[in-house]
Amino acid sequence: MTRPMLTQREAAAACGVSRSTIRRRREAGELPGSVEDPVRGWMIPVDALLAAGFRLNAPAPPDDISPAPEAGSGAVPGGGQDAAALRAELDRVRAEHALALAEAQFEQRLAAAEVGHLRAQLAERGERIADLQRAVAALTPAPARDVLAPGAEGMGVPEQGGPELAREEPGGRRPWWGGRP
Repeated sequence: MTRPMLTQREAAAACGVSRSTIRRRREAGELPGSVEDPVRGWMIPVDALLAAGFRLNAPAPPDDISPAPEAGSGAVPGGGQDAAALRAELDRVRAEHALALAEAQFEQRLAAAEVGHLRAQLAERGERIADLQRAVAALTPAPARDVLAPGAEGMGVPEQGGPELAREEPGGRRPWWGGRP
């Protein structure tokens, strides 16, 4: 049976130490089998924590015990340290949040720039395709006269060397190209 793996944060909480302690020990190679997960971050095997001398579910070190406040002073025993610890934790969480927000905004700007670049490439390729289509149309021979207007013989320019050259225009006039009478 394989023991579970914990994130650095979970490992620090389970062992009663700071995340930086877990990180330093991992970077020093004292937590073998640690792997970086793209979603959850570094995953630490519980076996590696135990082998490195950590105790799971170890209690956090005790806070300094201050003398009991005098009656009516309004002070709460240990309240100053708890409030300071909570402020520090709040500041840390705010800093992590600000960093995550900045990373997300950077990724959003990067994605928007990539979208703009891809749209520009697409527009350039569309123009290139239109140019190639015009070139193909210019190089393609015109369709035969009967394909253009079936049943419209005698209209338009006659083919060269054909019997139409001998035909006269209505009213007995010769064609403008000087066809034979």
